[in-house]
Amino acid sequence: MSKTTFWSNPLVETAGYFSVTVLCLIVSMVLFELVTKYQNWEQIKNGNLAVALATGGKIFGVANIFRYSIQQHNTLPQMIGWGLFGFSLLIFAYILFEFLTPKFHVDKEIEADNRAVGFISLTISVGLSFVIGASIS
Repeated sequence: MSKTTFWSNPLVETAGYFSVTVLCLIVSMVLFELVTKYQNWEQIKNGNLAVALATGGKIFGVANIFRYSIQQHNTLPQMIGWGLFGFSLLIFAYILFEFLTPKFHVDKEIEADNRAVGFISLTISVGLSFVIGASIS
């Protein structure tokens, strides 16, 4: 089996895209952990549903952006590049969300288990992931 045939095998391509996406998802969660003022996984372990909603929205958003990137780009480097670009837009949206809510602090409300803010954070991440995904296609 030649190299070209091996790397173009759908099973190998799927495993490659899956592996790279999971790695990028882990990196993105570490970066989100640095951006937020609370400890995501510690809060989730303690039963903070607002943090779970916000974190779940981020995970869905990042995975959805990479879905679009995989669907539209022919090479692994292109997929990674566009996926990471889309992810940076999602981080920017999170920072913008905090900035556009001057009456309260998003991170503080989510840390305090304000589920309404957690749900809005989830909705923003998921909704914008579709817009970002469509634009990187």
